[in-house]
Amino acid sequence: MKNFTRNKILLTVLSFFFVMSVMAQGSDGSSNQDQKKAKTKDKTQKHEEQIKKGWNIGPLPVISFDSDLGFQYGGLVDFYNYGDGKDYPNYRQSLYMEVSQYTKKSGIYRINYDTKDLIKGHRVFIDLSYLPDQAYGFYGFNGYNSVYNSTWVTTNDAAYKTRMFYRYQRKFFRTKIDFMGYFKSNKKFHWIVGAGLYDIKVAPVDLSILNKGKSGSDVLPDVPGLYDLYVQNGVIPQSQMSGGTFTVLKGALEYDSRDNEGNPNKGMWTELVLAYAPKFLSNMDNGFLKLSVTHRQYFTIVPNRLTFAYRLGAQFNIGGETPFYAMPLLFYARSTKAYNEGLGGSANLRGVMRNRVIGDGVAYGNLEFRWKFVKFHFINQNFYLALSTFLDSGTVLQNAPITAGNGAFLTDASYFKNNGTGADGLHSSAGLGFHIAMNQNFIIAVDHGQALNAQDGTSGTYVGLNFLF
Repeated sequence: MKNFTRNKILLTVLSFFFVMSVMAQGSDGSSNQDQKKAKTKDKTQKHEEQIKKGWNIGPLPVISFDSDLGFQYGGLVDFYNYGDGKDYPNYRQSLYMEVSQYTKKSGIYRINYDTKDLIKGHRVFIDLSYLPDQAYGFYGFNGYNSVYNSTWVTTNDAAYKTRMFYRYQRKFFRTKIDFMGYFKSNKKFHWIVGAGLYDIKVAPVDLSILNKGKSGSDVLPDVPGLYDLYVQNGVIPQSQMSGGTFTVLKGALEYDSRDNEGNPNKGMWTELVLAYAPKFLSNMDNGFLKLSVTHRQYFTIVPNRLTFAYRLGAQFNIGGETPFYAMPLLFYARSTKAYNEGLGGSANLRGVMRNRVIGDGVAYGNLEFRWKFVKFHFINQNFYLALSTFLDSGTVLQNAPITAGNGAFLTDASYFKNNGTGADGLHSSAGLGFHIAMNQNFIIAVDHGQALNAQDGTSGTYVGLNFLF
């Protein structure tokens, strides 16, 4: 009930401020006469879409409340430059900026820049992010081989330990740059090279911060969480317990035949990625090498109205040893999201607890129907409203190695199944989404997913930007 109330408040406030912020925005850089001359027509109904030129801005406030993290406040803004409009709805440049924080020191501080104009014939992606999290989700390794006990985090249950039992503190700094080029023989084939610096600091949950201003039963008890127990029993090595710093060198091949990037109606988007974190550019005991494959495809069912889309992905550790704090990271040829990790949560398995499914190798799939049910013009902008329904699923294919100085800990059925190293099952969820799109690229997305197994939690509601893929 607490989460439902929080999300209800968040959605209500976001909806109100979205309308107000769009009404207050400035010109997109082209005259009304230019826009009237340049239009595309939706043949499924009498609706002409204005071709956008120049810069467009999509602002959105970020407001919510969490009983443990406090009040969240801030905002984000997404700029799109469509140039002379000949490529619309695809853009020439985008600039995303977000500053949002909770009063108890969690937050998102991020700049992401995507441009086709910085280097002629190439596309450049730049990301600078600082993502402090006072209560980062941690449920163990290898999916269902790590047992989730919901009663331990349920305040009124007799078995209650602490709401922070499956949490630790993480401070995550990331900066990366990727360059994309085109093969002359076929512009749909791309190569990508890039580098990123990752600094991840890990510590137990800071109760002095989270308990500030609390009293009575709201006070979080000072008891060990799962992270503490893993460190005490050697499941997480001493050399990894505080996190680390490493550089990732990336190379990728990509095929992209989508008709537009914001919400494709047809086409394919497939990539093969190698991500290498060498030991000499880190403070890790060993480096690691990841292989990631992702395929997305889009099918038109009703032109400009109903689309079926699916995504299949897998990532494997093919060399070295991935430390526990880097294990959640998923690598893509190019990415614009704040978080690319899991599985579980808003980026892949909606409704499954964030980071529920972690291993050395994972696979996942998403099936989604998208229906644009209303299109209209408002304040000189193109809008549509869309509904979606989805099924998400994922699993661990390659187990993380688990050892413990205290061997008895691995046989404790309260924490482990099959000593933590058996074959995983499918972690699945299903749900619905609602989307508000302006000029086909600034898309507010609200997704609600329901986990299909109690070991994966109950449900989750997510408010963010863009379709999942």
